[in-house]
Amino acid sequence: MGKQIECKNCTLGYEGVPVTEGISFTVNSGDYLCILGENGSGKSTLIKALLGLRPVMSGELQWIESKQGEIGYLPQQTVVQRDFPASVKEIVRSGCLAKFGFHPFYRREEKELADKTMEQLGIKDLEDHCYRELSGGQQQRVLLARALCAAGRILLLDEPVTGLDPKAQNDLYELISKLNKEGLTIIMVSHDIHAAVRYATHVLHIGSKKQLFYGTKEDYVGSRLGQSFIMSEEEEEDHE
Repeated sequence: MGKQIECKNCTLGYEGVPVTEGISFTVNSGDYLCILGENGSGKSTLIKALLGLRPVMSGELQWIESKQGEIGYLPQQTVVQRDFPASVKEIVRSGCLAKFGFHPFYRREEKELADKTMEQLGIKDLEDHCYRELSGGQQQRVLLARALCAAGRILLLDEPVTGLDPKAQNDLYELISKLNKEGLTIIMVSHDIHAAVRYATHVLHIGSKKQLFYGTKEDYVGSRLGQSFIMSEEEEEDHE
């Protein structure tokens, strides 16, 4: 498996203020890396760094066998996006612009890629439907299809199941897992420790300098940090 991304002792932050320090991890082809951490721990800053939108303050973030332009990105969905008045087909095809560049009309290869991706994700029959009339789970599949049209070899997902009901969450997780098993590298930011333990191959936990972890999910579950995070999540669920 070829190495795609390597991060060595990175400090991340903005406007000269560090948010988190000492981050080191590697992403190999076919990995499923889950990034965990509390709010404000630096997960969003790391996403921006991976997308090339924010430089690291120190350390080294290196793309090896892949390029930043080969990453498909599924951001957290906003209320405005949920009400977007376009057809499913138009939204999915727009993902091709990142890969093929902007031009007035979609070419045949782009239309074929969009059709293939919608088929793959089970939404081809929705292609002429208006996006804002779909359920939350269907909307996330549409946005995932759009990201796949942009993706070369890596898919970056930011809290992809937020706002979905339990069945839609499970369906989306299973779909992402299937894409990973078919060879796509997955990097997923999540609060869902249970999904990380179930689906991921590796975990990056970002906290304070003394609360950093990178390794296999098995090692994470056995670590003191992993066990304390799992316990705190379970206690939160018990209080809900």
